[in-house]
Amino acid sequence: MSTTIASSQTAAPALEPTPKTPPKPAAGERYLALDAFRGFIMFALASEGFGFGALQRDPTYGRVASWFEHVPWTGAVFWDMIQPSFMFMVGAAMPFALARRSEQGAGFGDNFKHVAMRSLKLILLSQFLIIISDHRIQFQLINVLSQIAFTYFLTFLIIQLAFRWQVAAAAALLAVHWGLFALFPGPDGPFSQTGNIGQVIDKALLGYNYHGYYVTINFISSTVTTLFGAWAGMLLRSGRPRAEKLKILAVAAVAAFASGLALAGVNPMVKRLWTESFTLYSTGWVLLMMLGFVVLIDVLGARKLAFPFLVVGMNSIFIYSAGFLVKGSIDNWISAFSGGFKFIGALAPVAQACSVMLVLWYLCFWLHKRRIFLKV
Repeated sequence: MSTTIASSQTAAPALEPTPKTPPKPAAGERYLALDAFRGFIMFALASEGFGFGALQRDPTYGRVASWFEHVPWTGAVFWDMIQPSFMFMVGAAMPFALARRSEQGAGFGDNFKHVAMRSLKLILLSQFLIIISDHRIQFQLINVLSQIAFTYFLTFLIIQLAFRWQVAAAAALLAVHWGLFALFPGPDGPFSQTGNIGQVIDKALLGYNYHGYYVTINFISSTVTTLFGAWAGMLLRSGRPRAEKLKILAVAAVAAFASGLALAGVNPMVKRLWTESFTLYSTGWVLLMMLGFVVLIDVLGARKLAFPFLVVGMNSIFIYSAGFLVKGSIDNWISAFSGGFKFIGALAPVAQACSVMLVLWYLCFWLHKRRIFLKV
C-alpha cells in the first residue's frame, strides 16, 4: 500500500457562501458536502454507534440502541446503512476524481491502470487490517474495503458506457445476482440463511464461510449501490441549477424507497446477502442522507457547523485504519483514568465510546491542520 499526501492546493476550498446556482465545480476542488457525509458515517462507525450498541438490553435506551446493531436477518435499521453509504460515496467521488485526472492529461488507459491498482491496494489493506484485528492470517473478501475494491473497478468500467447502457448494466447485475440465488436455492429456499449459493461458492473457493452469514458475491449487487453514487456525483458536478439537482436527488430517493419496499414481497430485504430489495431500499436512505448534506453545505452554507465531519471525512482512510490499529489502546488508556465512566450509570458505554472518538477526531484534526490527507 502506498500513501499519498494531498497538497493544500487540492484541499477544501475557502469557506465562502455559494450562489443559488453554483458554477460547475473545478476539477481540482473537493466536494465538501460529500466530505461531510463521509465524515458523518465515519463518526458513527469509529465510535461504534456512539456506544449505544452496548445498551441493547437497557429498558430505557434499548430502542435507540437497536438502531446501532445489524438486524439478525431480514429488515434494516440505521446501522445497516453504514456499508451502503461507503459504497455510494466511493461512486459519488469518482466523477470528481476522474475529472481531476483528465484535467491533468490522463486518458482511459491511465485511469484504468490507476483504478485497477487502487482496487488491488484496497484488497491488500483490507487483508492487513483483518489480520491485525483477528490475530491470524485468513484470506477474506467480505471486508468493506475488499467489497469496495470490486465495486469501484466495475463501476469505473460501466460509467464508460452511454447512460442508457449504464442503466442496463445495473439491471443486469441485479438480475444475475437474484438469478444465482433463485437457480441454486439453499435448504430453506433461494435466500436461505445457510447453504445459499453465496455460501456454497465461498466454501468452494475459500474453504470456509464467513461469520454472520455474509457472502463474497455481495459485490455483484452492491456494485449497483456504487453506480448510484457515480450517477449522483455526475449530477452534482453538472451545471444544472441547484434546485433541479435537489429535486432529482429527492425524487430518486423516493423511487428507490418505493422500489425496494415493493420488491421486498418477493425478494426479502437481507443486508447480509445484499438482496435486490435491500440494494434499492438502502440506496433510498443513502440518497436522502446525501441530499441532507447537500442542503446543509451548498444551500445553507453551514460549513462551520459541518467542520467536525469535514475533518474526519477528508481522512477517512486514516480513521478507518486507526479503528483497527490503535482504537483498542486508546480505549484502554481512557478506561484506566475514567473507570469506564461507570459512575454516570447506564450511559457509561456512550461516554466511553464518545471519549475514544474524541481522541481519534483530534488525530484527524492534527493531520487536517497540516494539510495531510492520507489516500490509498
